[in-house]
Amino acid sequence: MSKVVNISKTGGGEEEGSLAEQAYARIKKRIFDFDLMPGDRLSESELAGQTRVSRTPLRQALQRLQHEGFVEAIPKVGWLVPPLSFEKFDELYDFRVLIECFAVRELCADAAERPGLDALAAVWHVKEAQRLTDPVEVGALDEAFHLAIVESTGNREMLRTYREITERMRIIRRLDFTITDRVAATYAEHGKILTAIQRRRVDEAQRLLATHIEQSKLEVRKITLDTLYQARKRNVREDGRGA
Repeated sequence: MSKVVNISKTGGGEEEGSLAEQAYARIKKRIFDFDLMPGDRLSESELAGQTRVSRTPLRQALQRLQHEGFVEAIPKVGWLVPPLSFEKFDELYDFRVLIECFAVRELCADAAERPGLDALAAVWHVKEAQRLTDPVEVGALDEAFHLAIVESTGNREMLRTYREITERMRIIRRLDFTITDRVAATYAEHGKILTAIQRRRVDEAQRLLATHIEQSKLEVRKITLDTLYQARKRNVREDGRGA
């Protein structure tokens, strides 16, 4: 049986903050791993036992997750992992287009050499036999690709905002790569975007990038409840193999 950690009075504030951070990370990971599904209700007592923290740091973690949109508070009931809102994701996808197209324009306009682009090309300009196929691994690579483009602008506020968008979209973007042919399409599309940037063809690069993001937005609309449960089953099987 899981042991609930009690907070001592001495140094409690610092320890409590650390435990809240741990609980936050564990719960968010469970959401991303589809262990906690959209629509699931969360019991504070069960979460306290599972995360091994007391109620106070747990509630701090849940409040932070609520602020970021990963859980919702239900008065007199508890907490809920909110159902997928495609309208919300559409807005985030549109925001991504604005930020990334601006970043591409800056990249193409800057005459300085960009060694980071060569590093990206080494990942995405590879033969089919060398490509990753695991949806989680490809999803992480995809995030890194788009993040690197935004990071290259040197605009720290833009990067901070973009990281927040990435976090909020992670669950849906991971599901995108469970759809047939999305992995192969992503390798091909990323490769073309990189080539256009390296040749400083700003209009072409922006068009390719906008189309790429728009296609992803259309694909996630096909996600159903069954897709979520299949993703959960796949994660359970993989955890079993790694145990």
